[in-house]
Amino acid sequence: MLQTRLLSHRTDTITMDALRLLSTRRSVSARNMTEPGPSAQQISDMLAIAARVPDHGKLVPWRFIVFAGEARVRAGMVLVAVHEAKGPVREEDLAFTRSAFERAPVVIAVISTAKAHPKIPVIEQTLSAAAAAMTLCHAAHASGFAANWLTDWFAYDDAAKASLGISAHETVIGFVYVGTAAEPPQERPRPALAEIVTYF
Repeated sequence: MLQTRLLSHRTDTITMDALRLLSTRRSVSARNMTEPGPSAQQISDMLAIAARVPDHGKLVPWRFIVFAGEARVRAGMVLVAVHEAKGPVREEDLAFTRSAFERAPVVIAVISTAKAHPKIPVIEQTLSAAAAAMTLCHAAHASGFAANWLTDWFAYDDAAKASLGISAHETVIGFVYVGTAAEPPQERPRPALAEIVTYF
């Protein structure tokens, strides 16, 4: 009986903690992130959690690319080369591109590898990758870090994607920036449920 009560209490506590976690997640501007970032083990743990998403047919239609340490600088350099090859570009735009991956201690690209399948639509595979990106944001929050899911021009440019090791047939779901919030994030207005919920 005591064991049952303890188990029930533990389950209630876990449920409350999980709900509190979900209700407090907040995107933090990458410009408002600083060190420390997650360790290699924490990154691995977060990615293992991100991979626990609905995946119809067990296709694993996504993958991750981690940019940490000097890799962030190298990524900026190859993107600048792509940007310059497109023609005249303003110096401030080049500066932004150069530092794009240095705004947070760690940046993780979530890549959809969806492809035609006889039974499972591409959209379902793509949504599975999007679920992985959102779960990664929750995992970062649960680990005590700030996170922000972003895209930019280089998420949609084939030459830029190739420079980052992403194939033309793959889709960048987003770049998840992870670090420590320099200051507590401010809550933003949320939609009233009455405006977005109907019952059939």
